Amino acid sequence: QVQLVESGGGLVQAGGSLRLSCAPNGRTLSSCHMGWFRQAPGKEREFVARISWSGTYTYYGDSVKGRFTISKDSAKSTVYLQMNSLNAEDTAVYYCAACLQSGGGFEYWGQGIQVTVSS
Repeated sequence: QVQLVESGGGLVQAGGSLRLSCAPNGRTLSSCHMGWFRQAPGKEREFVARISWSGTYTYYGDSVKGRFTISKDSAKSTVYLQMNSLNAEDTAVYYCAACLQSGGGFEYWGQGIQVTVSS
């Protein structure tokens, strides 16, 4: 069973930066598309970013374009989310996801990591 382990969350002031990391525990996922989602209290889960298995293609949600950058270390099957110019609206639990399926969903999910931006 693959477990995705997220790290790098925490508390940051508005305007600051954080970098999230996500790595699989148990096997490599070098051929998988990977992504990040987030869910704020009382809101639905929101797509943040996705990266192709090769790292060639990236996609972003409208609310984070120009501020967040997703990248991947294929050798380690690790995906990163560099978050800059954070604001209070970015406060959420962030979830890593791996292995995009043909139906559009991801096969594996992390347990989530809290990011809190203080204004």
